[in-house]
Amino acid sequence: MKNFSKLVYPYLIWMVVMIIVPMAMIVLYAITVQGNDVLTFQFTFDNFLRFFNDEIFPSVLWRSLKMAFITTVICIAIGYPAAYFMAKMKPNSAAMCVLLVTLPMWINMLVRTYAWRGILSRTGLSAEARVYIGMVYNFLPFMILQIYTALSKIDPSLIIAAGDLGADAKQTFMRVTLPLSLSGVVSGITLVFLPAVSSFFIPKLLGGGQYVLIGNLIENYFVSTGDWNFGSAISLIMAIIILISMYVTRKLDTDTKEAD
Repeated sequence: MKNFSKLVYPYLIWMVVMIIVPMAMIVLYAITVQGNDVLTFQFTFDNFLRFFNDEIFPSVLWRSLKMAFITTVICIAIGYPAAYFMAKMKPNSAAMCVLLVTLPMWINMLVRTYAWRGILSRTGLSAEARVYIGMVYNFLPFMILQIYTALSKIDPSLIIAAGDLGADAKQTFMRVTLPLSLSGVVSGITLVFLPAVSSFFIPKLLGGGQYVLIGNLIENYFVSTGDWNFGSAISLIMAIIILISMYVTRKLDTDTKEAD
């Protein structure tokens, strides 16, 4: 067993190099002033104060959270019925539907978004509507697959038992199917909300620069403006929000499993 434990070392090295070191640099940039020398760091919280004291930045953050929330709700509204009907199909038909759902994901998300840019550019839709379409299209498969997995794991004997006890189709769904599938809904929320709230190239390509989200601000301050300190502060604020969201969804998932 000790020999096998050494196999984890490459993953630990990868984690340190690709996750811990970049995050440490973001934290360092966020709490220092611009133009620091390596040996003379000047620490400050002005970057965070700048974010919250300006009316524009919190409004962009709120817009990002609102868009991610609405995108998640739309994905649930579309994804749950789709996953439910897939779970009711015969195994071969369900497998074909899973293939059709995952097929677009074989193509790079950036390429798919560029395709939607060409399609939506002639529709006359607003920038916000175009961004919503792009968000839902790109993240909907994650919601469908998570809910379908949860639904397909439900023991059919529970549905039969509910019918034997006098429950009709609606009561069976509300009291058996829906509660047992909530873990898939919670997992789908995690996979949709978190990338949606930090997405930057979907609003950039489909919004035409007219619909700016928090991810676009971070990209702008890192790439265009060159203010890495303020960009890191925004990134750190987003990281904290994402961690809180992950904790909440994990708590909901745990509560759902305990209820089951």
